Amino acid sequence: MECQRCQSGMILERFADLNDDTGHFNFRAWRCLICGHIYDAVISANRKLHPAPTNTKKRKSVVGVN
Repeated sequence: MECQRCQSGMILERFADLNDDTGHFNFRAWRCLICGHIYDAVISANRKLHPAPTNTKKRKSVVGVN
């Protein structure tokens, strides 16, 4: 699997969530070897339900400001 942030390799790893209220304390997720980005089934489902907003408005250019 390839990282969405830095395009490097990812590994499947086991994580522990002691504050989980479902009774499942361990879960498996992908972790990037370079940037540490974590990707699991819950993140994937949430991204499908709530896609990133698209900004179609252009910013006004300000003359004389660096």
